[in-house]
Amino acid sequence: MADPKVKRVLMSVTDKTGVVEFARALSEEFGAQIISTGGTARVIAEAGIPVTPIDEVTQFPEMMDGRVKTLHPAVHGGLLAKRDNPEHMAQAAEHGIEMIDMVVVNLYAFEKTVESGADFGTCIENIDIGGPSMLRSAAKNFASVAVVTDPASYGNILAEMRANDGATTLATRTQLALRVFQTTNAYDGAIAAWLGNQLGEADEQFPEALSVDLVKQQGLRYGENPHQSAAFYRVPEFATPHSLVNAKQLNGKELSYNNILDTDACWTLAREFDEPAVVILKHQNPCGSAAAADVATAYDKAFACDPKSAFGGIIAVNAEVTLELVEHINENKQFVEVLIAPSYEPAALELLQQKKNLRVLETGGVDAPAAIEFRSVDGGMLAQQVDRVDEDPAEFTVPTKKKPTEDELHEMLFAWKVCKGVKSNAILVSKDHAGIGMGPGQPNRVDSAKLACERAHEACERMGVPAEGLVCASDAFFPFRDNVDTLAGYGVKAIIQPGGSIRDEEVIEACDEHGIAMVFTGHRHFRH
Repeated sequence: MADPKVKRVLMSVTDKTGVVEFARALSEEFGAQIISTGGTARVIAEAGIPVTPIDEVTQFPEMMDGRVKTLHPAVHGGLLAKRDNPEHMAQAAEHGIEMIDMVVVNLYAFEKTVESGADFGTCIENIDIGGPSMLRSAAKNFASVAVVTDPASYGNILAEMRANDGATTLATRTQLALRVFQTTNAYDGAIAAWLGNQLGEADEQFPEALSVDLVKQQGLRYGENPHQSAAFYRVPEFATPHSLVNAKQLNGKELSYNNILDTDACWTLAREFDEPAVVILKHQNPCGSAAAADVATAYDKAFACDPKSAFGGIIAVNAEVTLELVEHINENKQFVEVLIAPSYEPAALELLQQKKNLRVLETGGVDAPAAIEFRSVDGGMLAQQVDRVDEDPAEFTVPTKKKPTEDELHEMLFAWKVCKGVKSNAILVSKDHAGIGMGPGQPNRVDSAKLACERAHEACERMGVPAEGLVCASDAFFPFRDNVDTLAGYGVKAIIQPGGSIRDEEVIEACDEHGIAMVFTGHRHFRH
């Protein structure tokens, strides 16, 4: 069957961007009859373009506040009839149904209505019924009908019609149909999620059925390795305003797959702090971390933790990046893959933009991550509540004879937050609110403790400060006293850990022998 020329077009759009120009071209260049509804018809008519109101086609008035206007055989028969089926065409002729060759529809802005804080009734009224019905009818019959949902595609549609004697091609109609079902699937998912929240299913957090809408953010050159193809998707209903997916890129090449993974981990950790903080991350682990009175000082302390590992890393700053901070990066000759922060001083940004390969991201602010995170497994998904360090220190217990000083407790809280971002088994040694020693990802905790302490001593030697008064955080409990003995041998004087081992008494006894203050948080922060 030859590609059908576009002779009749049904238009009903919420987003009226470009609709007048599109209707004018269809009418004047191709002689198409424009059929339209309500506000769309009014806008087209006011532009001086001939338009047929939908009630002239259906011979039925729009009614019930516009709830019923296109749900009629004169519309859906004209969309669904198979043009190459004589019986279909005979039935259409018998009932006076004319064919519709193109549908131009975008849906009521349900999600924006919800985001605006509208009341329940208003949200219900913004659930589109006729729109999805027309889209699905037209998409099902893509052999004959073109269905357009995105104003950005108007120009390409017109260009194809100009090159194809007023017709669209089957390849284009097929792609447009696919876009329709993706659109209606996401739309229904948003409605289901909202209504579930209204009915209290949100209290369950993990309902029996969960619809997640993935929208392609960008194609990627490759994945973790060059032989793996990849893409970056956003999940609109879970994207917080200041999350990575909403960050604005101000400089540099496109983000890679590994850039995205590392930047997200780095930014998530930096957001744990209220005071100015800088995190330098490499391969999903914070090789440098610090909090201070200002971001430049925090950067200096974070970089000093492990300058060698900082090369080629990601930097996250939870406050405005100053010119002083950027100058310090340059003085250190640190190669940085990505720098992410809520904002930048103009002079700082100007200096950063001189590095053409440095990816500079601006989040516009700092907020908590989304409540739920997802990880894929073969054939399925894991969903869990996002891990945050939000325990109340007043609920911590101190089982040791030695009690932490106020300064030690503040240092412990700093180390506890950073340790959450280290791969398990995780040990973090800190001094003066800087993560100077990290033991990540070891199969046993003693090896992690040794590695963290060795790195901490190297950092102290490099900075010319005594390796004394060190504080240690462990993401999970110590199963044996050997961890404490190891830490004590390196000068650790205070430990924060979840507690809960069957050998806690043995561990407490070891701390008492070494004069170590230990805090039990009652919370674990594994990161696999």
